[in-house]
Amino acid sequence: MAGMVAAGLVVASQGLSLRQAMAEPLTTNAAHAYIVDYETGAVLFDKLATERLHPASMSKLMTIYMLFDALKRGDAKLTDTFHVSEKAWSTQGSKMFVEINSAIAIEDLIRGIIIQSGNDACVVVAEGLAGSEEAFADRMNKKAKEIGLTDSNFTNASGLPDPNHLMTAKDLATLARRLIEDFPEYYPYFSEHEFVWHGINQGNRNPLLYRKGSGVDGLKTGHTEEAGFGLTASAVRDGRRVIMIVHGLTGMQERADEAGGLLDWAYREYGNFTIATPGTVLGEAEVWMGAEKTVPLTVESDLLVTLPRSEREKIVARAVYQGPLEAPIAKGQEIGRLVIDIPGMPQATAKLVAAKEVGELGFGGRIAAALQHFVFGSN
Repeated sequence: MAGMVAAGLVVASQGLSLRQAMAEPLTTNAAHAYIVDYETGAVLFDKLATERLHPASMSKLMTIYMLFDALKRGDAKLTDTFHVSEKAWSTQGSKMFVEINSAIAIEDLIRGIIIQSGNDACVVVAEGLAGSEEAFADRMNKKAKEIGLTDSNFTNASGLPDPNHLMTAKDLATLARRLIEDFPEYYPYFSEHEFVWHGINQGNRNPLLYRKGSGVDGLKTGHTEEAGFGLTASAVRDGRRVIMIVHGLTGMQERADEAGGLLDWAYREYGNFTIATPGTVLGEAEVWMGAEKTVPLTVESDLLVTLPRSEREKIVARAVYQGPLEAPIAKGQEIGRLVIDIPGMPQATAKLVAAKEVGELGFGGRIAAALQHFVFGSN
């Protein structure tokens, strides 16, 4: 939930320097880790987030994205069924336990992938949507580029080991965000705790779903011998959503403990605060040849930023614009940018607009203003 923070505004055009954040220092045993605020996009923690890694079953999120996308486009329905081939049935690793030559409803396959992490279910979906797993991987790579995954390459639908099947923690966070944003009607599948198929009851492997107060409602674990243990998770506490990725941990318990600790840190040390709201006058800009010498400045829309809680009173805001401004000026006219210097974090910016209309001087007033400027060098 966003709070309110008062920020002093200095009208200027020069840049800002950043100070070191005072948030509690953080270390993790994860080989890769990435934490980002969902609403503001602020990166709270980054440990090798752009280094390529073997995502294991976390890459099933891309398979699920492809399936959700087909559903949303109307190319498939939850009640449609896909045929189970011998290849799908014989796929090794974690299983939904599909039966060869059976037909399985898409909704069951969704749960088989998300909850049971079924490699066999992934192959069923790949063949059902694209005819073959190879063709499906090609589609995955094309769609990945379309949705902003800049450094991922998929060679299969399940995440089974392959030297060329690679993602980054940052791409996993982007994919998690797109699943939440693009498919709100299907996202609740990620929070289901268990699923029974073929007489076998399997629980969701996301350990934070079961941790009281975690706020976690998705997304997916991953594990292979080469990759170690990983988790792509998202949580909501007090209306604020955070996305977190950990990867390269040594066991299930370490994964649960590290992921839980990282999430707690993100919520404890950082919060979202509204810096400015439309209509609130943040400063004045000089006006040339105007009926008034200045125009009040405000923001076009609410400016929400993520701040270290201990540093939220130390932010500095500046208005950056080319001035003086020439009259007439319309209310709501874009004037420049509001730049927020956040300790230890990238600057935040918002559009600055005129809070009121300022007309131009009449003929006599313009002559007088021009003479004053010529004689005194001011407006």
